[in-house]
Amino acid sequence: MSTVPSRADAFVAAHLAEARSVADRLVPLLDRPDAFVAALEEGLRDLADPSYLDELRRMTPGHLAALGVRTPLTRPIHANVRRICRGRPDIALWVAERVEREPYLEVRAIACTLLRVSLDDDPERSWQLLRRMARNASNWISVDTLAGVAALGILLEPFRWAELEQLVYVASPWERRLVGSTIATLPFEVVPEDRPRLADGPALSLLEQLIGDADDTVQKALAWALRSWIRVDATGVDRFLDAQAARAAADGDGHRARVVRDALRAVDPGQARRLRTLLAGVRRAPRRPSTSSASRAAIAFAELIAAGRTTAVTRLVPQTAPASGARTDLLTDEPRRGLAE
Repeated sequence: MSTVPSRADAFVAAHLAEARSVADRLVPLLDRPDAFVAALEEGLRDLADPSYLDELRRMTPGHLAALGVRTPLTRPIHANVRRICRGRPDIALWVAERVEREPYLEVRAIACTLLRVSLDDDPERSWQLLRRMARNASNWISVDTLAGVAALGILLEPFRWAELEQLVYVASPWERRLVGSTIATLPFEVVPEDRPRLADGPALSLLEQLIGDADDTVQKALAWALRSWIRVDATGVDRFLDAQAARAAADGDGHRARVVRDALRAVDPGQARRLRTLLAGVRRAPRRPSTSSASRAAIAFAELIAAGRTTAVTRLVPQTAPASGARTDLLTDEPRRGLAE
């Protein structure tokens, strides 16, 4: 038997009282964001576990700025901050905006807790900060933490689906991943009996626009979203998988096939066997460009901009009225990166 879980449990047990002490020390500093951030980082450093930091870096490709604090030790801190800021959206946003500029994963995560407090009372400014955090994201852990906030925002104001609808076209794969991870998170933000009402939203339509994306982290989020969405609309997901598997098989589309395969562990075993047989031999080819409808629209839009013909945009992308204050740029100044690789 592995000794890793017992070692982790022992580390958490030994440091839990210290974590609660850090949480208590932060409360009187909320009116002074700089002092709050300094005390937060100092406290988290004292709670860091070097072996956990190694785990995080193994799970996250590329450079990850993190301290290595195990989640159970951050919970008392998040709970205390949430309790004190409840009903004080200005304070919550003030501190969140300051925290979001910090480099360390565990420090920035506090901003998500604060946004959960402010979304109901000050949704516009909260969404502005949420979008900025998405633009600045550079790893899947940050994106998936932010997804819970985006899911809550959509539940509070369903028209905020428009925020995700714009992200399917952006160049950053982390922002595109946020679409899938938010959809994956949504069913778990409501009680099970309320999940069927989510089926009225555009979740499957957004997944349909993104499937075929060449980026690995986006593909994983799309498959995760489909596995989760079965709890909302099992029939819709079954039809989606049947249609996408048939298209992947016909076109030899390995990007599309990979998402379908990863989603099959959550469906009926008979359907899973049938679709795996259909997709036998369909594999991703190195450096094959995205085949998603969103990538095609984004590339065509970039070509129109280069040709000075932006008036034709309405024929290329779905015209969904964006939420007030939502970003209106579909592409960055590097429109093909990520979408066309």
